[in-house]
Amino acid sequence: MATSVRARPDGSPPPSAPPSSPGPRGRRAAPAGLRGALYRWDVTAAPYLFVAPFFLTFAAFGLFPLVYTGWLSLNRVELGGGARWKGLENYTDLATSEFFWNALLNTFTIGVISTVPQLLMALGLAHLLHYKLRGRGFFRVAVLAPYATSIAAATLVFAQLFNTDYGLINTFLDVLGIGPVDWEASRWPAQIAISTIVVWRWTGYNALIYLAAMQAVPRDLYEAAALDGAPRWRQFLSVTIPSIRPTVLFTIVVSTIGATQLFGEPMLYGGSVGVSGGSGNQFQTLSLLMYEKGWVTGALGQASALAWVMLLLLLIVGGGQALVSRHHRKKLGG
Repeated sequence: MATSVRARPDGSPPPSAPPSSPGPRGRRAAPAGLRGALYRWDVTAAPYLFVAPFFLTFAAFGLFPLVYTGWLSLNRVELGGGARWKGLENYTDLATSEFFWNALLNTFTIGVISTVPQLLMALGLAHLLHYKLRGRGFFRVAVLAPYATSIAAATLVFAQLFNTDYGLINTFLDVLGIGPVDWEASRWPAQIAISTIVVWRWTGYNALIYLAAMQAVPRDLYEAAALDGAPRWRQFLSVTIPSIRPTVLFTIVVSTIGATQLFGEPMLYGGSVGVSGGSGNQFQTLSLLMYEKGWVTGALGQASALAWVMLLLLLIVGGGQALVSRHHRKKLGG
């Protein structure tokens, strides 16, 4: 139906319609001139300016050292001297070095005997702290206290406990009728002592990570299991562990990376022979060997090659974790 516009009684024309405002999706036109240029710069360049400090810091302290270490690994470099091109000779020297394979084996064994008990104990502690317990807040803080302790202080205390002559551990073993154990000069006792330090420092940290994951598990799953008559230990195995499996896998990878980079504990535990991992290299890790190559013998090229080998090992561990996670997701999706 058509509509007509009537004139006002005084004969003046009818008011015109107000200018249409831009729709909700309409874009505001940028002003012209210098102000327009500043406006366009603010819209397009400001986000990159805000994130630039991170990339500059990463390039200076992350990317450049990585690339420079890779270049050093292909040269013969000594402290106070120049560089001479060697190609892959530093890597072939590592492949034929008994010290490298000994350090790799020590890193693996110390990593296994420190990671497995550590994560199992962390799971048990997290399971206990997950249920209602008197003083639960105090215990949650107490399990994190070893992690807050410095590596030097913890290692020096445990070095006294495992002292061969007057250590408390050998005193206790003597009461049980077991002869004194040489916790430093013997291979396996020394590695067990170092692993004990690692377990003591990191168990509470992993326990809190597991506890946070357990608190995210829906209570309906536990109630359904309880209705089916499952006891608490069965609920832990059938409900808790499958629900926090990604977190468990994450802690395994992180603990493996930490074991590969283990440095402070064996160095301080060995005292004067800590750099070489004991008098017979019985607990020398890859990190200790890299330090000895670079700063004791001055072979920076070999130390850089060893650093890249350690990086390759960590990439293999990370790739394995990614494959396992993908397989687990496909299994759940299927």
